[in-house]
Amino acid sequence: MQLCKKVMRSERRYGAFILLLAILASGCASHPKNVLAPVAETAPAASQVDMLVTTTRKRSTNPGEMFSGERGLAPAFADITVSIPPKTVRKEGEVAWPKRLPPNPATDFATLKTDDLTLDEAKQWLRTGVRKSPDRSVLVFVHGFNNRFESSVFRFAQIVKDSGVHSAPILVTWPSRGSLLAYGYDRESTNYTRNALENLFQYLARDPEVKEVSVLAHSMGNWLALESLRQMAIRNGKLPAKFTNVMLAAPDVDVDVFRSQIADMGSQHPRFTLFVSRDDRALALSRRIWGDIPRLGSIDPEQAPYKAELENNKIAVIDLTKIKAGDDLHHSKFAESPEIVQLIGQRISEGQTLTDSKTGLGDQILAATTGTAAAAGGAAGLILAAPVAVVDQATRDNYGDQLSGTFGVSQNTTTKKAPARDCSAGLASTRRCD
Repeated sequence: MQLCKKVMRSERRYGAFILLLAILASGCASHPKNVLAPVAETAPAASQVDMLVTTTRKRSTNPGEMFSGERGLAPAFADITVSIPPKTVRKEGEVAWPKRLPPNPATDFATLKTDDLTLDEAKQWLRTGVRKSPDRSVLVFVHGFNNRFESSVFRFAQIVKDSGVHSAPILVTWPSRGSLLAYGYDRESTNYTRNALENLFQYLARDPEVKEVSVLAHSMGNWLALESLRQMAIRNGKLPAKFTNVMLAAPDVDVDVFRSQIADMGSQHPRFTLFVSRDDRALALSRRIWGDIPRLGSIDPEQAPYKAELENNKIAVIDLTKIKAGDDLHHSKFAESPEIVQLIGQRISEGQTLTDSKTGLGDQILAATTGTAAAAGGAAGLILAAPVAVVDQATRDNYGDQLSGTFGVSQNTTTKKAPARDCSAGLASTRRCD
């Protein structure tokens, strides 16, 4: 009887969860599909961001989409250039999605180039991009849950532009179906991608042209980034010194698992900066899904045992709890606070660490952002990577297909041990670099 009551309570909670998603879906603005079809012209005052894209997504037959939310058999590469309208028509932190196609570069984000690259061409892009960087650095961005390919491209372009970072930008985009009901599929897709990301990290570690590597991950993307760094540390005995900064924004990661990941990385690990918000409702729901274990992105860093553990591991914490956000879930504060992104970009570009000022960095951020509600994706362009997120038009359009794919398609997730392989392939494999 007690078991039946628990099951009934669980079903009621799940029903409420689905109802919440439906309410969120009904209140969101839309944007066109196929926005990655290149346009021929740009606006005189517009800026351009050129990025290297590496993805484990399956290639789409639609040129305007490029890659779908399904899993590819091997990593693919692309050189993408995005035109960003001037500040006079776009707020910093905002992805200005086109309202119609073709986009108007004077007012919208517009794609100028989408060139597929071979492995050798990707390596050449990286060499050229790094040489353009004043400090020979790269910035690797890993998006989170519920992201279509074009959303990750436009969001990263916005971050690069608004942060002012001078590092060579590398977007790592993994197979997300862009559906709230595909949480389990997305999580397994991060596991599917971690060997490929480790291979990228290994390549950057070996490349003598690259002098410094920074990693920025959001929500579920933190699991992927941390697991790949952990694998690399175990395989190599330590992490390379050139991996300087790892920024964990609203990480949807079990705190107990994070302890283990940090321990496995050893004493020589990057300088971690953790962005938390205790009122993050998306992570609160994730906590309930994952057995009531706190999520790393919603801890109170001043309480035991976290305070001592963070200090012992030299992990800087930026507490965004008091910052006002534009969404009711309070999960997108990092993306919605352009001043924070700017501060990180400045510090990376200036060769400074995010942990060199134990007192004052958080105060600087709070002073810069308190009372500011930047429109990073408010309505049309919001990219929320969390167990619960504001739904974009693509999610609503594909609702039926995603639901069927999530629950109706059998995926063979059996892990097979990969044979020993030549690590020189580096970026070009989802297999572990043994």
